[in-house]
Amino acid sequence: MCGDGQSGRKITLDQAKVKTVDLGSPSRGSVSPPQPGSIILPVYNAEPWLDECLMSVLQQDFEGSMELSVFNDASKDKSMTIIEKWKAKLEDSGILVVIGGHDSPSPRGVGYSKNQAIAQSSGSYLCFLDSDDVMMPQRVRLQLEAAAQHPTSIIGCQVRRDPPNSTERYTRWINQLTPEQLLTQVFTSNGPTVIQPAWLCARAWLAHVGPFDEGGQGVPEDLLFFYEHLRRGGGVVRVDQCLLLYRYHPGAATHSVLETTIWTHRVRFLEEWALPRWATFTIWNAGKQGRRLYRSLTAGARSKVVAFCDVDENKIRKGFYCHEDSQERPKPRIPILHFRAARPPFVICVKLDLTGGAFEDNLRSLHLQEGRDFLHFS
Repeated sequence: MCGDGQSGRKITLDQAKVKTVDLGSPSRGSVSPPQPGSIILPVYNAEPWLDECLMSVLQQDFEGSMELSVFNDASKDKSMTIIEKWKAKLEDSGILVVIGGHDSPSPRGVGYSKNQAIAQSSGSYLCFLDSDDVMMPQRVRLQLEAAAQHPTSIIGCQVRRDPPNSTERYTRWINQLTPEQLLTQVFTSNGPTVIQPAWLCARAWLAHVGPFDEGGQGVPEDLLFFYEHLRRGGGVVRVDQCLLLYRYHPGAATHSVLETTIWTHRVRFLEEWALPRWATFTIWNAGKQGRRLYRSLTAGARSKVVAFCDVDENKIRKGFYCHEDSQERPKPRIPILHFRAARPPFVICVKLDLTGGAFEDNLRSLHLQEGRDFLHFS
């Protein structure tokens, strides 16, 4: 369900060197005057959902000029037939439609398609849409209003999941993060704190951050862009209304990304962005996930771990965790403490919303500040 909240806020980070390409101006020359907003729609074999998706573009209540930039990534179904049918309807209603694509034997991936759709568009603001999702009529208008106030932020929104019970915990997380948590919970396994199909941002800011990774299937291009956005000082803002129907189905591109790939990117970003602030820290969870995090850290970050903490008496009674694969001699033996005996800051490897509130109650009892005294990793 969608709850109430406030706008997010920005934080400033050190700049990082990345490879960039010029996405700041469209490649179509002066075919038409620039539009305030461009809807960026990559398409690959989207026949079952495209009619509903494109109807939601037509039904936007934004009163300014708007364009739809479609890039077809070698679809083999009837996606292009549907797009051509809708082109006339959309242009009759005043929405410019720009269509690009290729018919190579294989698709080149979501990152490539997004970059191409951006390059052929002209809007000052870019509104991302997946071809299997549906926008609410007020989406473009409300997110453009927020973007005008936050020109270096990614603007997201609350979402409704379809089927409704497909990812209940994930959907609650998307919709109920506080403005502060939009920045403090960027290390969790859920990915970006505002989902990519709900993003809207200024073209100028996207050009500053750089293009999407074009590695193709198996690359989390949205997460990599999100991390680079944060490195460059970008903010995260959520419009607290349900503005998108976000579909869950077996064919979704997100299913092609391995959990181990996501894990590696998360650990490296944690080490880069958070751990340098702490001289030492405690890993909350002496079980499988906590030990996995410890083993995944670089030697320098691992040396900062002073303890594990837990509530499991059996783990605490054991007294320590020994990293058997360590090349150090003697092998490190990390104490295992009851959480009340441990000292912050904590990196928490306990999954939220799974213990009937017991873990959350334990954490609240310590009166700590998220972001300063602890971060969630799971």
